[in-house]
Amino acid sequence: MAQTTPEYGDWPLRRLMTEVVGSGHKSADDMTREQAREAFQRILAGEPDHTTLGAFWLANRWKRNTPEELGAYVDVMAEESVVTAEPDADPVDCGANYDGKGRSAIFGVGAGLVAAAAGTPVVVHSGDRVPTQKQDAYKHVLDELGVRTDLEPKDSAEMVDDVGFGFYYQPRFNPGIEELSERREMMGVRTFVNTVETLANPANASVHLGSFYHLPFAKKMVRTLGNAETSTVSRALFFQGMEGYDDVRPGETVVAEWPVEGDESDDENIADFEIRTADYGMDVTSEDLEVQNVAGDSADITEAVLTGERTDGFADAVALNAALRIYAREDADSIEDGLEQARGAIEDGSAAEALEALQEF
Repeated sequence: MAQTTPEYGDWPLRRLMTEVVGSGHKSADDMTREQAREAFQRILAGEPDHTTLGAFWLANRWKRNTPEELGAYVDVMAEESVVTAEPDADPVDCGANYDGKGRSAIFGVGAGLVAAAAGTPVVVHSGDRVPTQKQDAYKHVLDELGVRTDLEPKDSAEMVDDVGFGFYYQPRFNPGIEELSERREMMGVRTFVNTVETLANPANASVHLGSFYHLPFAKKMVRTLGNAETSTVSRALFFQGMEGYDDVRPGETVVAEWPVEGDESDDENIADFEIRTADYGMDVTSEDLEVQNVAGDSADITEAVLTGERTDGFADAVALNAALRIYAREDADSIEDGLEQARGAIEDGSAAEALEALQEF
């Protein structure tokens, strides 16, 4: 059995593999909160042997983490890695799929700026070529727009208060996770780190907006937030996103909302409903939104939509995604009301002004 150390406790990763999580996806046991906490503390400290770490990550992938385990990981990350900087505004926290998109345009920058122009502050955060996909994310669109992205957290918070939209850069606000990049890349598959890093919430926002492939995962994310003792999130909205990103998928899109009380919600106050994006003016297919150069084309589309030069399906997609951010923060009573606010911010020039302010920050 692996030796324990007084600094952590009785559960080195090798022991967890042997006695708890490593027997296969059908026979493995779940960890207790204390075991999961100790495991991630050891990982962030660089303690485990690389082979053991890879095996542990893979075993967690096979057995699938519980919300209690994920909540413990989020807490350890918050306590030992995340540097928070809270703006005066209480923004919507958008933790996108960090490893990025490879086919379709990224609308989160445009949507965030439109929402900000309509009065809903927004925070986005990402890294730079995060494993495993290492594709284009928020940072790369902002770079193409000439926006500063290598910011200390306090500067990111100032950006939120000055512009209504702010970017937090993972290597600056979450250095412990950044240091795992090489090991994550060597894994070749996604690990639970890909899940918990999206919940880092460096602005201590009370509203989180995320995405999912399947509804059970969205509900697991809500339960993770509930199990994370460090979480400041009291409301969350998740929807089916293109390529796992926080850009709503065209067509019939499922939305999960928390908390919702009444007959429409389950016993954990989680409700889900379906929207048809065509009913909100986004009458396009996923193929219509594909681009050749994701970062560069997304930047060009963002600028053209916000300045009113583009009014096609891309503009509809930006407006609807902005509406969801406005609705998530409850700055609109419905998605329809949020969409009206979003389109108004584009039409009156406020969105273009927000982009200009962001570029000048």
